[in-house]
Amino acid sequence: MTQAQAKLGRLDPVWAAIRVEAQAIIEAEPAMAGVVYGAVLHHKSLESALAYRISQKLASGDMTESVVNEVCVEAYAADSRLGVAARADIVATLDRDPVCHRSIQPLLYFKGFLAVQAYRVAHWLWLQGRKDMAYFAQMRSSEVFGIDIHPAAVVGKGLMIDHAHSIVIGETAVVGDNVSMLHAVTLGGTGKDDEDRHPKIGDGVLLGAGAKILGNIHIGHCSRVAAGSVVLRDVPPCKTVAGVPAKVVGEAGCDQPSNEMDQLLNG
Repeated sequence: MTQAQAKLGRLDPVWAAIRVEAQAIIEAEPAMAGVVYGAVLHHKSLESALAYRISQKLASGDMTESVVNEVCVEAYAADSRLGVAARADIVATLDRDPVCHRSIQPLLYFKGFLAVQAYRVAHWLWLQGRKDMAYFAQMRSSEVFGIDIHPAAVVGKGLMIDHAHSIVIGETAVVGDNVSMLHAVTLGGTGKDDEDRHPKIGDGVLLGAGAKILGNIHIGHCSRVAAGSVVLRDVPPCKTVAGVPAKVVGEAGCDQPSNEMDQLLNG
């Protein structure tokens, strides 16, 4: 290891690991060299790599890749929290997703991770008052990834979305830190009220596959929502709810359900 590599590892261990893994991919599969150089080794930072990957995915006949890239680069330069959240999302995915064995995998292959990073840029745009550009990013993310996150929603860091298909997160939804959710989760509103109408998800919550949480309700910290449940009322902290409509069926079973990813109703 060179001195430069050692310094990078101390300053930014996630990006350092990704670069080492990128080299290993090229050595094992030379046909991947173009992809890996373009997505990773050409860049000096994770933020630059993320801007490239997001712009690759969101570009269309309506807006070129270079324009989308400029917007993403601007966002990452203006708000360091975007890069911090991305690193937390990578660490969360590596820790919780059993098919993820390297830090580079979310960046190269996982649409859930990429969709969340595109949302984070869109949310930054929304906060700057650039709502049309934010809506464009939301639209393209929905078309490309099959994940629809409103740019006004507030999503914490350390989010892991497993499989990441058919996720819907509404405009006034709030998702805490270190949350895990599986495919087909909906954080939706009820009726036509245009005020605060979407769920508030606490820290450390696990949302099982197909769970529907509807209305301006609160899911307490470190709770579990079982797969296929429809939640219409507040859920206390550290509980497991299941059913249609969902009811409390027991304790959460552990201190951090989002880390354990245990969806069995045995605790």
